[in-house]
Amino acid sequence: MKEKVLFSWSSGKDSAFALHELEQTGNSEVIALLTTITGGYERISMHGIRVALLEQQAENMGMYLERVHIPKDASIEKYETAMRETLLGYKGKGVASVGFGDLFLEDLKCYREKRLAEVGLKAVFPLWKRDTKVLSGEFLRLGFKAVITCVDSHALDGQFAGRLYDETFLADLPAHIDPCGENGEFHSFVYEGPIFKKPVRFSKGDVVMRDNRFYFCELLPG
Repeated sequence: MKEKVLFSWSSGKDSAFALHELEQTGNSEVIALLTTITGGYERISMHGIRVALLEQQAENMGMYLERVHIPKDASIEKYETAMRETLLGYKGKGVASVGFGDLFLEDLKCYREKRLAEVGLKAVFPLWKRDTKVLSGEFLRLGFKAVITCVDSHALDGQFAGRLYDETFLADLPAHIDPCGENGEFHSFVYEGPIFKKPVRFSKGDVVMRDNRFYFCELLPG
């Protein structure tokens, strides 16, 4: 019998690749995507993606989307309470673990494992410790397509926002920038690939700076 898994979905490339890898094992049944939404903005935190596009991703993958709404500037306690209630609900449905696209941030991995253990669930990391240069190439060879939605100006020039995540993008990245953006240098939105039944349709809007630091490229439903 396959193990029931809830998958933490950010809408970006690491989530997409990790979900693909998890499905390829044949040992797991991903029953839903779990995403936190910033209340009042109706967007995915950090990635800045509209809920309408998130819904298109899930629909085009044939996946159920579980939304957890978190108020803007909510305390960590409120966030953890909301997540705990959701996780317990899925545990009652037979879910045994939660999948993540994390690559090498040890503190984050430990945090996730600790919080899940408190509700009797396991954490699964399909991409953990994989070489990010190799991963970026594999991602593209599999036919995944993504666009850069957010850039941290403390690490990378804002002109990278809105670009496609492709060989040219990777070649243009400064040497000190992780090719998967695992240190938060950039975030992405995946719109096509082997986990999708059809591409997500969208158009690119303006690039704007928020919080005097982050450049966001607006994506509009197609």
